[in-house]
Amino acid sequence: MRKPAAPRPASRPRPSRSLLSSQIGQLSALTLIIFVVMAVLDPSRFLTLGNFSSMAFQFPEFAILSLAMMLSMMTGGIDLSIVGVSNLAAIVAALILSALAGPQAAGLAAGGTIALAVAAALLVGAVCGLFNGIAIGIFGLPPILATLGSGLVFTGLAVAVTGGSAVLGFPAAFAFLGNGAVFGVPMPLVIFVAIAAIVWLVLERTALGLRIQMLGTNPLAARFAGIDDLAVTLRTYVLSGLFAACAGLVIMSRANSAKADYGSSYLLLSILICVLGGINPYGGFGRVAGLVLAVLSLQFLSSGLNMLQVSNFAKELIWGALLLLVMVANGIQFRRKSR
Repeated sequence: MRKPAAPRPASRPRPSRSLLSSQIGQLSALTLIIFVVMAVLDPSRFLTLGNFSSMAFQFPEFAILSLAMMLSMMTGGIDLSIVGVSNLAAIVAALILSALAGPQAAGLAAGGTIALAVAAALLVGAVCGLFNGIAIGIFGLPPILATLGSGLVFTGLAVAVTGGSAVLGFPAAFAFLGNGAVFGVPMPLVIFVAIAAIVWLVLERTALGLRIQMLGTNPLAARFAGIDDLAVTLRTYVLSGLFAACAGLVIMSRANSAKADYGSSYLLLSILICVLGGINPYGGFGRVAGLVLAVLSLQFLSSGLNMLQVSNFAKELIWGALLLLVMVANGIQFRRKSR
């Protein structure tokens, strides 16, 4: 008697290429609508060179964190520790700058110390990402719980090292990273564009990017295809940690200080940007272009709400409600297309 066929593992709902293209079009329209509405509500302040320059300095902070979040979400996971990684890396860099250079340092001495501090921050980010990857890939912890716990650990370490106070006293040259400009283009924007290009190249032009998408689409099929899911998980979370550290350096430079609770609202915002940008919450699919459009639309909305004097508490309420609405809408679309 023939044995009944084993049931196939349930596949995660995934958008088709046509759906991804339509999402880019919808995001472009949404970005344009938000821009026009805010411009009409307060044209005298919104449509100014100073406002656009201010936005170009502001949004790279959470946009870089969103790129870090995107990588983990593409594998079907999530990284709730990015803000903790960001602040811990920034604090390590700040301690090096304040101890070895100080605000009066200049010239080669300041440049060498800044390079050392940046390298140390990136190393901290990579180690934190590796810690997350080991917890998820080797010990099998759910990504949401592993990174939630590690985020608390990283924040606790930052508080223990600093006593909860801000670290100050950097060389003046370090402020260029977050407040300077290259040929009139804000340096934080240059850093964001460079990291966005790296993420695009990784996802679209490398074997690692293909493996990330395959692992996110169907982990079981990826294993049968010979993909080393542990190696992919480790590399993905190391990259996520590196980008979170980059965001921490930008935040630290703009604020001219480092503290354990900086950017606390950026975690929700980065998740919202990824979901709004069309990153499949089940993993496997997403585009950097969609994330960039989501960043711009939310920055236009945030800038307009600030000009309309909407409180930060109300803005977080709007972000949370928008996140739920977008997830529901995307879930409906994914299920329709997967039938």
